[in-house]
Amino acid sequence: MTAHPLLNVAHVASLDTYLADIGTIFRAFADQDSGCISYGVLVDERRWFVKSASSPAAVSSLRRAVAVHQAVTHPAITPLLHSITTDQGLALVYPWVPGDVLYHPTRSRSGGRTAPHSPMARFRRLLLPEIHSALDTILDAHLAVEDAGLVAVDLYDGCMLYDFGQQRMRLCDLDEYRQGPFTVDADRLPGSSRYMAPEEFRRGSLIDTRTTVFNLGRTLRLLLDVGDEERGWRGTPSQLAVIERATSTEPGGRFPSVWSLADAWRAVV
Repeated sequence: MTAHPLLNVAHVASLDTYLADIGTIFRAFADQDSGCISYGVLVDERRWFVKSASSPAAVSSLRRAVAVHQAVTHPAITPLLHSITTDQGLALVYPWVPGDVLYHPTRSRSGGRTAPHSPMARFRRLLLPEIHSALDTILDAHLAVEDAGLVAVDLYDGCMLYDFGQQRMRLCDLDEYRQGPFTVDADRLPGSSRYMAPEEFRRGSLIDTRTTVFNLGRTLRLLLDVGDEERGWRGTPSQLAVIERATSTEPGGRFPSVWSLADAWRAVV
């Protein structure tokens, strides 16, 4: 069997040079606020997504991603296929997945959710059954996350990849997910404040599955609204009651698990 140039190589000196040698780089993502540089690469008539890191913090994040993918698999979670070390750090190889990331922040700009033709604005205009299906996929993937003993960290709309043609939701960039429970050892965890639980902003706080419940509750709230101001709720009062419990300020007031949140949500959809 012929060795695959992406899946059977352990180390390369310069990633971008190597990718250009073995295929065609058809897209580069070089302005990411994560500090990573990613590439869309065409090799042997197949598209791949390669994410690389060179700074210590970004390399640490990609190493955490390797552990996440070793722990959990789900049809909606874009699978990690291979990792490659480089002279500068680390690179991860994924299949190229069709769709649009609902929010794509970069170092040079933020925002963009409310632009009429942005992926998030288009998603919010979908028929409710399509949105409900996408939300159920996110919940279902996090049942697998919970079963693997992982807790969500840095879950936000930048992790959500929606294929408008196939009406399919996938998750990507779950690099910061970790085995739980754990204690915050910094001033705050990485993530979007719009999705984060109060305890994620406090050093010494316990992060466990109830934190994931909060993150998912905010996901349900934000993706079922017409805008960022949360003034155009498209759901029902029963759905909003589930969200309000999931996003209780005190962890003890939330659903005790993702499973219980999913059961409550599915009962009112």
